[in-house]
Amino acid sequence: RELFRGCSGRVAQEFTKYRSPLVSRYASKEMSYNFSDRKKFTTWRKLWIFLAKAEKALGLPITDAQVAEMESRVEDVDFAMAAEQERKLRHDVMAHVHTFAYCCPTAAPIIHLGATSCYVGDNTDLIVLRDGFEILLPKLARVMDRLANFAEKYADLPTLGFTHYQPAQLTTVGKRACLWLQDLTMDMRNLRRARDDLRFRGVKGTTGTQASFLQLFQGDHAKVEELDRMVTEMAGFKKAYLVTGQTYSRKVDIDTLSVLASLGATVHKICTDIRLLANLKELEEPFEKEQIGSSAMPYKRNPMRAERCCSLSRHLMTLLSDPLQTASVQWLERTLDDSANRRISLAEAFLTADIVLSTLQNITEGLVVYPKVIERHIRHELPFMATENIIMAMVKAGGNRQDCHEKIRVLSQQAAAVVKQDGGDNDLLDRVKADSYFSPILDQLDALLDPKTFTGRAPQQVTRFLSEEVYPLLEPFRSKMDVTIELEL
Repeated sequence: RELFRGCSGRVAQEFTKYRSPLVSRYASKEMSYNFSDRKKFTTWRKLWIFLAKAEKALGLPITDAQVAEMESRVEDVDFAMAAEQERKLRHDVMAHVHTFAYCCPTAAPIIHLGATSCYVGDNTDLIVLRDGFEILLPKLARVMDRLANFAEKYADLPTLGFTHYQPAQLTTVGKRACLWLQDLTMDMRNLRRARDDLRFRGVKGTTGTQASFLQLFQGDHAKVEELDRMVTEMAGFKKAYLVTGQTYSRKVDIDTLSVLASLGATVHKICTDIRLLANLKELEEPFEKEQIGSSAMPYKRNPMRAERCCSLSRHLMTLLSDPLQTASVQWLERTLDDSANRRISLAEAFLTADIVLSTLQNITEGLVVYPKVIERHIRHELPFMATENIIMAMVKAGGNRQDCHEKIRVLSQQAAAVVKQDGGDNDLLDRVKADSYFSPILDQLDALLDPKTFTGRAPQQVTRFLSEEVYPLLEPFRSKMDVTIELEL
C-alpha cells in the first residue's frame, strides 16, 4: 500500500490495468527483453542500416554520413513520437520510419529504400525467434544436467515401478529419472533443429518478387541477389528463404511452436510424476524454510513449483493451435489476419517455455529423496512380487511346481485380505516362514527378497544412457552450466 501511495502518474497507472503475469510475475529478464518493444524497434533500425549499407556497397547513392547518422541513433527511440505517428498514420512501420527519419534528417530520404513493411516486421520476428531459442537451449541443458546428476546418484536405489498407477515390478529412482531425460533429449534435438532450420526472409519486396529492388538496380539481377545475401549475412543468418510471399511462410511458426508445445508436454509429464511421488512422500521438490503450504493446514508441503509447471505447460501446449490456424488461412501472397494473433502467440510461447524451464531447473536442483519411505513401500509389495522367485527356489530344492504354486496362492490371498480388509501389513513372508513346506529354502529368503535383485539392468541402463545419449548433447553448453535458479516468487 505504501509503495502504491508513493507511486505517481504513469507508474501508479501500471497497477490499474491488466498486466500479463507471464512478464510481471514469471518470465526471465532476458526473455522478456527479447520480446520487448525496445528490442523490436531497435532491430528494425538495425535492419534499415543493413539495407542501406548493402545498397551503398552495390552502388546506390547513399553516403557514409547517412549510414553513420543512422548508426548513432539506433537506441534513441522516441516511443511517444512513434505512438503519436501511429495514431495519425494507422501504420506501425511507417510510424517508426517517420520517427527514425526525424532524428536522422540527413538519412531520411534513404530509410526503408525499396523495402516493404515485412522487411522489418518478418525479419525481426525471425531474429527474435532465433534469439529466443538461444535463450531456451542453455536452460534446457541445465535441467538435463541436474537430472543427469540425480539419475547417476540414484542409479541403483530400488523403488516401486508403477503401471496404471498400480505397484509393478521394481525399477530404480535413477532409471525413472532417465525416462524423464529421454523425453528431454528429444526436446533438445527438436529445439536445436527448429533453431537451425530458421532462415532469414531477406530482401524480397511487397509480394516476394524483389521487383522494387530490381528497379532500383536497373534490372541487374546479380546485384539484387547479392543485396539479399549481404543483408542476410549482416543479420547473422546463413541462409534466406529463396521464395516468399509478402511474408515468410507461416508454417515456420508452426514448426517453432510445435517443438515448444512438445517441450510443454514433457515438462507436464515430469512434474505430474513429481506430484504423484510427493503424495507418496517418496520425493519432494525444494521447500523453503519459511514457505507456507496452506493457509488453513500449516503441516502441508504442497508441490507448488511442479503445479506451476503443469499449469503453464498446459497453456504452452494450447498455443500450438494458433499458428496452425493462421497458416491455414493465409490467402495467396498474404493476409493481415495473422498479425494480431502472432503478436500474442509467438511471444507467449517463448515466455511460457522460459518460465517452465527456469522453474523445472529450480526443482531439479533441490529434489529430495526419502529412501526409508521408498523402502517401506517396497516391503509392502515385494513379498507378492517375490512369489515366482520362491517357487523357482522350491523347485530347485526338489519341490513340485504346481504344489508350490497352490501353497503360495493360498498364502498370498490370506495376506492380501489382511492388507485390504484389516488395514494391516503384508505378512506373506511370516506365513511362508511358518509353513513347514517351505523349510528347504528358509535360509534363502533374505537373498530372494533383496530388492536389488528385482531391478534387472536398470543401473546399467542408466550408466549407458547418460554416457551415450545425454552427456554428448550437453557438451556444447558446458560453459553455461554454472547458473542456479532462485525463484523470485
